[in-house]
Amino acid sequence: MDVFNDFINQIQDDEKRQVINDLLKQIQDDYPELEAVIKWNQPMFTHHGTYIIGLSLSKHHFALSPEQKTIQVFSNEIIDSGYEHSKMIIRFPWKKEINYQLIKKMIEYNINDKMNEDHFWRQT
Repeated sequence: MDVFNDFINQIQDDEKRQVINDLLKQIQDDYPELEAVIKWNQPMFTHHGTYIIGLSLSKHHFALSPEQKTIQVFSNEIIDSGYEHSKMIIRFPWKKEINYQLIKKMIEYNINDKMNEDHFWRQT
């Protein structure tokens, strides 16, 4: 996970740094077939050159972006888990427990749905 070290180390708040470190490590441990990369100054995971999920930081939350189609598929579960979302991101408040099962479902959906995709972003 060395690829994320600079990103993680720039987080000033110790608790937030730990949350992000743990999340990125959990994803990497659960999905060793994913490539950990930094693009557009954000950590993300790809599979066979296609985007799977990315992360960004904000003052009151961190955001995961599994792409618009995946958010549409999981919209009810996202809302039922107590998270807000837009078309492209899901907001995870810093003080709220992370629903790792939901994140895993979205990652697995993207891996399977994009199995034959040969572009970085979905084309549909």
